[in-house]
This record gives sequence, structure tokens and C-alpha cells, in this order.
Amino acid sequence: MSTDLLSAGRATYNEELDSWISKKKAAVKLINAVGNLLYDNSVELVLFRNHLVDTSVSEVLLLHKYAADVVGKPISVHETTAVAQALVNMDLAPSKIDVGLLTAEWMEVKNDYESIESFLGAKLVGFTSFDDIGQGPRDVVLYGFGRIGRLAARELIQQFGKGQQLRLKAIVTRKVTDEEIIKRADLLRLDSVHGPFPGTVVPDLERKAIIINGQIVKMIQAPGPDQVNYEDHGISDAIVLDNTGAFRDREALSLHLKSQGISKVILTAPGKGVPNIVYGINHESLDLENENVYSAASCTTNAISTVLSVIQNKYGIEKGHIETVHAYTNDQNLLDNFHKKERRGRSAALNMVITETGAGAAVTKVIPELKDKLTANAVRVPVPNGSLAIMNLTLDKETSVEEVNAAVKEAALKGNLVNQIHYSIEPELVSSDIVGDTCCSVYDSKATLVHPDKKSVVLYVWYDNEYGYTKQVIRLAKYVAKVRRKHYY
Repeated sequence: MSTDLLSAGRATYNEELDSWISKKKAAVKLINAVGNLLYDNSVELVLFRNHLVDTSVSEVLLLHKYAADVVGKPISVHETTAVAQALVNMDLAPSKIDVGLLTAEWMEVKNDYESIESFLGAKLVGFTSFDDIGQGPRDVVLYGFGRIGRLAARELIQQFGKGQQLRLKAIVTRKVTDEEIIKRADLLRLDSVHGPFPGTVVPDLERKAIIINGQIVKMIQAPGPDQVNYEDHGISDAIVLDNTGAFRDREALSLHLKSQGISKVILTAPGKGVPNIVYGINHESLDLENENVYSAASCTTNAISTVLSVIQNKYGIEKGHIETVHAYTNDQNLLDNFHKKERRGRSAALNMVITETGAGAAVTKVIPELKDKLTANAVRVPVPNGSLAIMNLTLDKETSVEEVNAAVKEAALKGNLVNQIHYSIEPELVSSDIVGDTCCSVYDSKATLVHPDKKSVVLYVWYDNEYGYTKQVIRLAKYVAKVRRKHYY
């Protein structure tokens, strides 16, 4: 190789490396701005729907690649950082702002403004007013502390900021001994699926509490929902998230309301005789003044309802079958043993297990137009988390792979479902990849099939049946609590 070619190769290598290091430095500054906005102003930044809070430098750069590849907005991390730093200097009301969208808009019109500050002042008119952001903060009690309860605790703690919307004040379990507190703290701190909690979890045996990232969370012992005086623990006008699975109808769930200090109840499972809500689809139908008991439906109902609503609105659905390939749950046996339901007694870790799901019927409570149009079944498989819904639908109108994917992509990037649908273009996507996804539906665009008749389609929707669902529960809780923020998406 000639000396000139060798020198050129080294120059290209060094230039590329220097560019990457420059981007990483900008990402560090962006992360700093994200933290300042959250903790000083209760302003949360996202980048084209994707969370920026508690992200690493590499994750920030990967999100910018997502902006280019999926959203079609090839924004620079340097520009994004400049916009975020300008936001830090503004007196903003509690809000959720898509800095990716703002940056893309800034790059298109920057020649029309004197500065980033003047551009942001024009775009965020009203974001300096605190008049219409709703009440808050609101106390939250977790009744039960299993898989969903612990993830809800993590999420509530991590969303802490000045003027936070929801405050986790207590966890209720059947027993509260020193050993129980220590064990509960350890299970919150470590998780085999979701990894260690990114913070501190300290048992406080003297106060019967767990201190999580500096927040004192009381551990309360209670034999039943109506046998706690929460006001004795400094808790009032609180929302209970019942994740025990033991109380599922209005009568049983209403027992919570007999306890002093509780005003609203949300069940983290399908409920009977109460509104079943998938946030983003039918939450605006709630009578918040007169209804005090709600259900956040199931993880599967949340996953499929979002995409089904897009397809129903765009094409109309004549009929369909939904097969869920679902991670095993605590309801199954680790090894073969007695179980009151068929097949669920067989070892969850060794078998694929056919079982029933109520998701098909539950969808009709959320999308009434689909009544009597869907059947559904489930196969439990030997993975601890990460599930898949396969939706075989017959549509009223003709379509193509490109058209149906475009419809879902538009819903994932614009409108009421940007926090619910993650549009994936990853050709190597598998179940472990969606663990920790903040959306309740991960639409696998690479797997979409359309029959030659153009009306029969098969759609694949992945979902983190623990974390993605928990995010929906928290969104519903915020809506019920009326702790609203301004949004710029």
C-alpha cells in the first residue's frame, strides 16, 4: 500500500473517531440538561416518544439513529443539545416536551428566527403558565407488592421531580415484620428480568418503611382492603393501585374506599362491573367526578387494543382471531403439580401450555365496534417476560403490507397513541429485545403479512407484559388523579 493511501486511511479513521467522540460529549451535555429540567422544573424531555430520563450516552446516540431511520428526521445530537440547553433557561410549567420534534422543526426554520430562544418562545406559548396544569401532587398506595407492584414502585420513584405528579407513600401487604421489610426491599432492589434498581433501597425497620432514593415509603400490614386508616400514616386523598389479583369486582374493590384516606381505586387486572380502560383508547370516556373504581384491563388487552383501534378506524374489521404467545406467570406451577385450571399445572419452565385468554372479549369493552368479531386463545411459553400477539384479521377494505404498516407508523408517531405504540423496523427483533420497552405495543413491521385477496392480514405485536403494562397503569393513575402536564409532541 502506498504512503498516500495509508495516510488517507488513517485520516478517515481519525476523523470518524473524532466525530463520534464529539457526539458523545454532546450527549453528555444533553443528559445533564434532561436532569436539570426534570428535577428543577418537573419538565420531562423525550425524543420522538422515546424516554431520555436515565438514559446512557450510547442510548442517546442510538435514539438519534432511530430519529433518522424510523421517523425520517435526521437530527444532530449537537442541535438537540442546543435546544435542550435553551429549554433549561426558560421558566417552564410542568410538562412533557419532545425535544426531537422541536429540534427537527428548529432545523427547518432556523433562518427565520434570530435565535433558538426566540424560536422556542414562539413554539411554547403557554408553557410558562401554571394555570391549567391540574392539581398535584397526589398520594399513591400500592396494595400488594408482586411483579406489577414492584415495577410500579420503581416507575413512581424514578418519575420523581419537583412538583411530581404522583407520590408513592405506602405499600400494603398481609404481614409487615422486620424480615418481611428486608425481603421486600431486596426484591425491589434486584430483579432477574429487569435488572437492578438504578438507585438506593434502604430498609428502615424502626419506622416500618423502605427508603427509596430518599423517599420514605411506609410498609403497612392489613388483613383486608377496608382495614387501614391511611390518614394515621399521613396519607390523604390517595389512589390505591390494587395489584393483588384477589379483588376483581366492584363490591370487593370498593372496600378500599371505606379506609380513611383513599378516594380512588385502580385494579391492575381485568375488572367486573367497573370501567375497563386502555389509556390512549377510551380513557377520555371516564366520569372522573362520579366514578371511583377503575380497571386498567390486562397486559394483552392493552397490547392488542391500540393496534386494533388503528386498523378498525382505517379499514374496518370483519372478523379475526388473536393468538397470544405469552410468557409464563406466577399463576402457573414451576414443576408439575395440582392446579384448578387445565394444563396450567404442568411445568411452566419446560412446556408450551395452551390456555384461555379473556383478551378477545375484553377488547370489546374498549372498542365496542368489535363485539362478536374476535376469538382469542393463548399459549404460555418458557420465558419469564416478553409476549407476542398474532392477529389474523379479515378487513372490510383492501390493503397492502406497505399501506397497513404506514397506518400503524403514523399512529405511533402522531396523535393519541405515541406513548402506546412502538413501531419497529428491526429485522432481528426477538422477545428479549422488547423487555423494558415503555410502550404497551411493539409493532413488528417486518413481520406483517397480507394475503393475495388483500383483505386478510396477519399482524405481529410484541409486548413487555410487565413493564409496558405498568407504564399504562401509571398513565391511567395520572389521568384519574387529574395531575395533568402540558404536552408538546
